[in-house]
Amino acid sequence: MINWTSLETVFLDMDGTLLDLHFDNHFWLEHLPRRYAEHHNLPPGEAKDQLISMIMAEKGTLNWYCTDYWSNRLDMDITGLKSEIGDRIGYRPHVADFLQTLKNTGLQSVIVTNCHPDPLELKLQRTGLDTLVDSIVSSHQLGKPKEDTAFWHDLQRLTPYRASATLLVDDSFPVLESARSAGIAQCLGILAPDSKQAARKTHEKIPCVHHFDEVLTAIQAQRPLPSTG
Repeated sequence: MINWTSLETVFLDMDGTLLDLHFDNHFWLEHLPRRYAEHHNLPPGEAKDQLISMIMAEKGTLNWYCTDYWSNRLDMDITGLKSEIGDRIGYRPHVADFLQTLKNTGLQSVIVTNCHPDPLELKLQRTGLDTLVDSIVSSHQLGKPKEDTAFWHDLQRLTPYRASATLLVDDSFPVLESARSAGIAQCLGILAPDSKQAARKTHEKIPCVHHFDEVLTAIQAQRPLPSTG
């Protein structure tokens, strides 16, 4: 499925790949509509319809992910509202074992996320995820989302890498397709990003897994640990 022996760098999405997407889905589809209705004195159904319409209009753009944009647009403190349900932030299955295996076998691990720096900090405080990887890059540092093919070229400024020796793991098919178009050699999709929702169908051209335990044996077989003898 993946040629682990050819790799130097593994780019990792965060939400839906390392962390359970349930937090974000619950926030945008349930918690925010409820608080938006209260804040603007609207019926819950009307508030949700308004929000979903506004959000979907920004899909695929950096605004879609921008906490500052939505705080200004909605006249609400989005990061503060996210912290209200911070107890829902958590890892997906087998993530710690997967990240430790990457480290043990000499692969550089870099989180490459569309998450805005403010909620990113909230998630790192809750999980300590930054201690398990080599570095983290937010698309907001480059001014364009991962869906934009130019993002992957601009990423070289912050994290130099050889595209031919790089793997991207992400739950977003549009992002994976963008990376492939930019020359990233290998991609791996995640089919079960939200623990409260059913898994999705696999991509016709990109290999996919439900959870990281499906690749641990292959990594260890293809990249045996250095001998200490």
